[in-house]
Amino acid sequence: MKFNSGEVAQYLRENPQFFDEHADALADIYVSHPHGGRAISISQRQIVTLRNKNLALQEELRGLLKLGRENDAMNEKMHHLAIALFTSTDIKNLLYGLNLSLCKDFSMSHAVLRLWNLAGCTTNLPEFISTDSAIHIVTENLPCPYCGPNLTKEIMDWFGEEAALLHSFAMIPLRAEKTIGLLVLGDKEPRRFYPEMGTLYLKRLGDLISAAIMRHMLIE
Repeated sequence: MKFNSGEVAQYLRENPQFFDEHADALADIYVSHPHGGRAISISQRQIVTLRNKNLALQEELRGLLKLGRENDAMNEKMHHLAIALFTSTDIKNLLYGLNLSLCKDFSMSHAVLRLWNLAGCTTNLPEFISTDSAIHIVTENLPCPYCGPNLTKEIMDWFGEEAALLHSFAMIPLRAEKTIGLLVLGDKEPRRFYPEMGTLYLKRLGDLISAAIMRHMLIE
């Protein structure tokens, strides 16, 4: 009777005592080395396999540790921002603290904020400059922060002459009882904000800023 390789493998899995009963056979069986053409024994091949698995696990662990350090660093930045926002004495002081934290803690040299639907707006601040209703609609329709290379022309104009230098953006809607504004971050590096990236921290950033603003303002 002739068996195919799958049947042989299945038999060995179901009958692990085979190698106990035929231990001497292991010494006589040679297979090819996974990283070269030379032949090695099954036991040597198993050692190579275990070594490769160990290397893969080490690489995965390094990745997890790196991610953990990055998350710790981000949480620390969010903590500093929260303190700056919720110790502000008025909306002007809040916006100053926000811009300072984005620049210093988050290394964001290009960030613009526009606010609307708020009563008693301080019109001498750039954040309260009137914005087109089309921007309100775009912001309203954002289910989560947008990351990528594209912005509408009006939003690009918010960055002034620096707009031509920027190649990736994050649009973060600000919401309370209704949408109250839009924070836009820009960067010269094309991969700083990209469509496939996670937006959890950007959403939390928007929630934090929105809550802080509502300490000083009322919905219109």
